[in-house]
Amino acid sequence: MQSDSRLVEDFISGKLVRNTPEEVDAVQVFARLLVEDYEYPKTHIQTHPQWRVKARPSDLRKEYPVDIAVFVDEERSVEKELLIVECKKRSRKDGRSQLEDYLRFSSAQIGVWFNGDESLFVKKTETDGKALFEEIPSIPKYGERLADIGRYRRSDLKPAHNLKAVFRSIRNYLAANAVGITRDEVFAQQMINLVFCKIYDERFTKADAKVKFRVGVDEPGEDVRARLEELFERVKRQYSDVIGLNDELLLDDASLMHAVGAMQLYCLVDSERDAIADAFETFIGPSLKGGQGQFFTPRNVVKLLVDLTAPTPTDKIIDPACGSGGFLVDALRHVWRQVQVSGEELDWPESEIFSEQQKVAIRNFRGVDKDAFLSRVAKAYMAIIGDGRAGVYCENSLEKPERWSSHAQDGVPFGQFDVVITNPPFGKKLKLDDQGVLAGYRLGHRWRWDKDTHQFEETSKLRDGQSPQILFIERCLSLLKPGGRIGIILPESMLCNPNHRYIIRYIQSVAAIRAVISLPEELFQPYTHAKTCAVLLQKEDGLKTQNNGRTFMAVARWCGHDSRGHGIPHDDVPAIQSKYNEYRDLGRLEYDHLGFTVESNEIVDDIYLPKYYNPEVRRKLSTIGKTHDPTRLGDLVEAGIVELSTGNEVGKLAYGTGDVPFIRTSDIANWEIKIDPKHGLSESLYAYYREKQDVQENDILMVRDGTYLVGTCALVTSLDTRIVYQSHIYKIRSTAPEEVHPYLLLATLSSPLVKEQIFAKRFTQDIIDTLGRRIEELVLPFPRSASKRQKIIEDVGTVIGNRVAARQLAWRTVLDVVPGDDAGGDEFGFLTIGR
Repeated sequence: MQSDSRLVEDFISGKLVRNTPEEVDAVQVFARLLVEDYEYPKTHIQTHPQWRVKARPSDLRKEYPVDIAVFVDEERSVEKELLIVECKKRSRKDGRSQLEDYLRFSSAQIGVWFNGDESLFVKKTETDGKALFEEIPSIPKYGERLADIGRYRRSDLKPAHNLKAVFRSIRNYLAANAVGITRDEVFAQQMINLVFCKIYDERFTKADAKVKFRVGVDEPGEDVRARLEELFERVKRQYSDVIGLNDELLLDDASLMHAVGAMQLYCLVDSERDAIADAFETFIGPSLKGGQGQFFTPRNVVKLLVDLTAPTPTDKIIDPACGSGGFLVDALRHVWRQVQVSGEELDWPESEIFSEQQKVAIRNFRGVDKDAFLSRVAKAYMAIIGDGRAGVYCENSLEKPERWSSHAQDGVPFGQFDVVITNPPFGKKLKLDDQGVLAGYRLGHRWRWDKDTHQFEETSKLRDGQSPQILFIERCLSLLKPGGRIGIILPESMLCNPNHRYIIRYIQSVAAIRAVISLPEELFQPYTHAKTCAVLLQKEDGLKTQNNGRTFMAVARWCGHDSRGHGIPHDDVPAIQSKYNEYRDLGRLEYDHLGFTVESNEIVDDIYLPKYYNPEVRRKLSTIGKTHDPTRLGDLVEAGIVELSTGNEVGKLAYGTGDVPFIRTSDIANWEIKIDPKHGLSESLYAYYREKQDVQENDILMVRDGTYLVGTCALVTSLDTRIVYQSHIYKIRSTAPEEVHPYLLLATLSSPLVKEQIFAKRFTQDIIDTLGRRIEELVLPFPRSASKRQKIIEDVGTVIGNRVAARQLAWRTVLDVVPGDDAGGDEFGFLTIGR
C-alpha cells in the first residue's frame, strides 16, 4: 500500500491501481481467496490490466473487460481460460446476467460473481451449440475438476485465510434468499448450528475418511440435508450446553447447500483463533440491534478496553453483561498470547501450551447475561475459539445474587475478580423499578446536595426507577477485589451532566478514574446515536498507586466506520491505544487530543469529559496574548456589557396560526435568519411574547441546543425584529456597542478558536448536545489593534448591509411581477402569500 490514498497495490500484479470500493472490497478480496484458499498460483491469474472477452462471435476487439480471469496454466490465452470473476454489478440478478454474457463466448467453463458482500458460482455447459448455465455450490481448487467439488476427505481440508469474507457472503446470501427466516437472531443461531456441525465433523472424522459437511455439484438437496441432520443430532449431544435438544436446521435446501458449499473446503479447527473470531462476529453483530439496550461493540473498541484493563493469565475476569461474548473472547485471546509467549520461552511443547490455555479459560473467565439467546451465543463463541463456555451463565446481573442459580452463585463470587470488562445495556427508556432490587444499591437511592459541605449525600429514600447502566457501575465495583480494574462503556452524559454528578461522587468514593476516552457518535450507528466513552476505573485498595491523582483522557474523532456502519480508512482508536500504552508503561505522553492527562485538582465541577479539557484549545488560547485581549464572556455579562437570555416554546398547535415567523435552531445559518412560513404564529401570540423576548436590531441569536448546529449565529436585522424565537436559542445583546460592537461580537463568536471552545463545552444529553451556561466560559479573542477591530466591524457591516439589500430587492422584484398586487405588506411578506 502506498502513501497515496487514491491508489492501492494489486495483490496479483503488484501494480498500483485506483482505490475504489469495488477494487478494495471485491476484486482484491476475491483475488486473495483464489490464491490463499483455492491455491491458484498468481501466475495463472490476471487482474490488471483487465483480461477481455468477446461480446459476440464476431467481436474481434473483445469489448468485455473482466475483473479477474483464471487460466489453466501460465499461458494466458483464450484457449486456456478456466474461470471468470465479475465484481462490478451490485445485485445478484445483474451479476448473474453479466456473468452469462462473459461466459457465453469464452472458453471458460466457470463463472463467479462477487460484490464484496455476497457470491454466486455458475458452470457453463454447451448443448447443440447453446450455452446453459447452472448454479454450483463452490468452485474447484487448483488442480481439481468440477466433479471433485464436495468429495473432500478430512486430510484435504486446509486452514482458512479469508474466513471473514466467506462468512459475510454466507450471511448476506441468507438474508436475501433464505425462505421462512427474516430475523437476524435466527440467522445467527442457524450459522452457529452449522459452525458446530463443521467443527464436530472435523474433530470426529479420520484423516482418510470423507467428511459429512460437504456438498457436490449436482448433488440433490435432500441428500445434503439428510447428511447434515444426522450430523446435527450428534452435535446436540456433544454440545448440549450450547445447542438445545429441540433445535433444528431451519434453512431451506438451497440456503443450506450454499452455506455448506462456502465452508466445506476449510478446516476451522486448524484456522487461527483470531480469524475465526473475526468471522464469527460478521453474523452475530447484526443480531444485536439494541431492543433491550444491547449494542454490538466494534472490535477496535473491544481491543481498546482489553488493553486498558491489561488482563494477565492469573487474573480472574468477568463481563456481567457479556452479550454475545465479544469482550470475553478478546480478553481470552489477549491472555492466551501471554501464555503462548511464556510457554515458548520455557520450551513447552505446543500441546502443553494449549492445555494451559484451556485451564486459564476454564478457571478464570466468567460471563453473565440475562438474555437466553445471547448467553448461548457467548457460550458458542467461547467454545468455537477454544473453551471457557462453562463460565457463562444466563442470569440477571442486577438481581440479588441469591436469586441466581446455585451454579452461578458458586461461579461468580463477589469481591474476587481482578478485571471487569463490559458494555452494559443503555438507553433513555430503560429503567429498573423493582424496589427490592433498588434497595440493594447505593445508586438505587436518592442523593441530595449539601450546600454547606458541598458534597452529595445518599438518602434513605429509594428512587422510583434507575437506569441499568448506572446500577451496573456499582455492580461492577462490587465484583472487584481491592485494586481491581474496570473497563466499561458509559454514556457520555453520565460524565458531564449536572444531574449525574452524584454518580461521579459515588465512583470517586470507592475508585479512581484512571482513563476516559470519548468515542465518536458513529460508534454504535446505525442502531443508535448515543455518544459514549470508554472508561477505566481502579477500585481503591488503600495504597497509593502510580499516577494516583491523574486521569488519562483522549478524544477519538474517527472510529473506522461511518454513520451507516460502512468501513472508512480513518480510525483514531488504535493511535489512542498506543499513546495510552506508552503513558502507562513509560510515563511518556506528547499532549494532543489523542492523549493527555488531567490532574484531579484541574477537574471542574466533576466533569470528566475529555474534550472539555482539550489541550490543543488551551495551547492556542495561551499563545494569543500578545495580539489579542482574551476576554471571558461571563465577565462581560457580569460587567453588564453583554446580556444573555433564551427564548420560549409555543407548542406545535401554534404553528401555522399566522405569519409571524417562529425561529427554530434550523432557521439559523450563515449569520442570517431563514424565515420559514410553515411555522408562522398568530398576532396574539406575538403580542404575548414581544415584550418578554424584546428582540431588537443587532441582537445575535446563537443555537444553544441541538446537534451540529450548536454555536451557529445570526444577526437580527431591521427586517427580523418581528419574530418569536425558541428556547433552544440564546439571544446575545451588546449593551455597550462602544466597548464591544455587535458586529465584532458576531465575528468573534463565529471564529474558529471560539467554535473549538463551543465544541469542547457542548455536552450530550441523550442524543442532542447543549451548550448550557457554559457559554459564559467562552474566551473571546478580541484583537488588541483598534484598526483591526474597526476593519472587522466594517466588513461585517458590509455583509449584513448587502444581505438586507438583497432581501429588499427580492421583495420588490416579486411584487413587480403583477404591479399593484402588494399582498404581504412587508419586506418578507411575499413568503407567506398563498399560505
